[in-house]
Amino acid sequence: MIEINNLHKSFGSKKVLCGVDLKIHDGETIVIIGRSGCGKSVLLKLIVGLLSPNEGFVKVGGKIINELPEKELYEVRRNFGFLFQGAALFDSMTVGENVALPLVEANSRIAEKEIIKLVEEKLELVGLSGSQYLKPSELSGGMKKRVGLARALITNPNYILYDEPTTGLDPIMSDSIDNLIKELAEKLKVTSIVVTHDMFSVKNVAHKVAMMHNGVIHFVGNMDEIVNSSDEIIAEFIKRTES
Repeated sequence: MIEINNLHKSFGSKKVLCGVDLKIHDGETIVIIGRSGCGKSVLLKLIVGLLSPNEGFVKVGGKIINELPEKELYEVRRNFGFLFQGAALFDSMTVGENVALPLVEANSRIAEKEIIKLVEEKLELVGLSGSQYLKPSELSGGMKKRVGLARALITNPNYILYDEPTTGLDPIMSDSIDNLIKELAEKLKVTSIVVTHDMFSVKNVAHKVAMMHNGVIHFVGNMDEIVNSSDEIIAEFIKRTES
C-alpha cells in the first residue's frame, strides 16, 4: 500500500502541492486527473522518491521513503516501474539495450544471457517480440511507449507509474495502450498509478479516480461517481477534456 499524507511541494515561490492526502491499495488501478500544471507528474515523482517534499510524507510498504538513506531508497525504487510521458528512450541504444538499462545501471550480477532472456520476455509481454535490435528511430510513437513499458517491467515491480501514457497517440493506439495497462494489471497483479487528462483512458482503465485541484485531492471515487457528480469543478474538467 502507498500512503500519501499532507504532501507539500514548492519550486521557489510557486506552490504546486498544498497538502495532498491519498491512499493507494495494492492491486488497484488508480487514475489521477486534473488540469495541466496541477501537479500530477510532480506527485508521481514524489511517490517514487525522485523529488523530496517540503512537508508531509510518502509511505510505501510501511516505509517513509523521503526519510530513507540512499541505499534503502534505491531498494524501494526497485519495486517501481515508471513509464515516462515521452517514453524517454535513448536514441543511440537498441530497443533491447533500452529495456535492459535498469538491470545494467543496478550493477546487477545477472549473467548477460539471462538479461537477454528477460528482455525478450518483457518485449513479448508488451507485444513487441523480435524488436530488440531495432533503434528508437525505427519505431512508431505507440511502439516507443511499449518499449518504455517493457523497460519499466524489467525489474518485476510491484507498482507501475504511467505519466500520460496515451499523449500524442491516435485513438486506435491509445486504446491499445489502455488495453495493455489493463492486461498487465490483471496478469501481473501490479498496482497501477496512471496520470492522464484523457477521459477516454480514465473510463477504460480506472478502478478508482482521484482528481487534483488547487494542489490537493479534490475528489476520490469510481468512474460512475465522477461522471454523475454534481460538482462544478469536476463537470468543467470533463467538459474541457471531452470537447
